[in-house]
Amino acid sequence: MVSPTVHSLQQRISQMQPMRLPERKLPTHPELRRLLPGAAIHAGTAYSVHGSWQLALAFLAEASSAGEWCGVIGCPAFGAESAAALGIALDRCVLIPNPGADAAALAGTLSEALTVTLLHTPAQTPAGVAERIAARLREHGSALVVTSAWPGTAASLSVTESRWEGLERGFGSLEARELTVATRSSRGTTRHALRFSGGTLTTAKRP
Repeated sequence: MVSPTVHSLQQRISQMQPMRLPERKLPTHPELRRLLPGAAIHAGTAYSVHGSWQLALAFLAEASSAGEWCGVIGCPAFGAESAAALGIALDRCVLIPNPGADAAALAGTLSEALTVTLLHTPAQTPAGVAERIAARLREHGSALVVTSAWPGTAASLSVTESRWEGLERGFGSLEARELTVATRSSRGTTRHALRFSGGTLTTAKRP
């Protein structure tokens, strides 16, 4: 049963954004296109990201910049400044930091109103629950990004190497982070080097 609060939230978002038909490909950051099967975030699909909250947030950036509604569920330490630097419009981002045991079900319910949802759950989601949520994603043409174990994802992105820039001999400030990301999908495993500097995500230039 949908709670009155969730139902009210769905109505408010629906009223504030134009009606649209689901698209097969959702707006996707250029650097993420290199990592994902089909070179895009696909509507009706779930993805997992491990080892970098910033990389997970990047899944929301292009859709949010294009005027879509997005959501972040289950992250009490959400960094609004970092999200805004990536291009996420905070006035169109639904934040539910402490959803309790209903986090996964809530993500499925809000898929009707949100184009891309980022979800963190402390425990692995049962396959039956994930399948029901997948059906709702396909029905509403939205996408889900999870930072924990999740069955049936189209691709799983994991940080295998990480290096920070800016600290020298114990002083200075962190300026950038370089990541090596392994993408596992039905097409096998690929690896790419990325660089986060401020709110900019680019390809890391390595010798």
